Amino acid sequence: MTDSAKDLPPAAQRALDEAAARRAEAEARVAAMPKELGGREGPEPVRYGDWEKKGLAIDF
Repeated sequence: MTDSAKDLPPAAQRALDEAAARRAEAEARVAAMPKELGGREGPEPVRYGDWEKKGLAIDF
């Protein structure tokens, strides 16, 4: 915990600890997923709302 976090009220410290735990859990879930073979390069198109293939962009 940083020096500035020690100055926070107990409720805020608990919230920061819970957020860190959720982040660690989410990162562990992503790391446990199998690697996609033959998939698209770059960011996940569904997450970012558009799909680009051969220079054509399609918005969902």
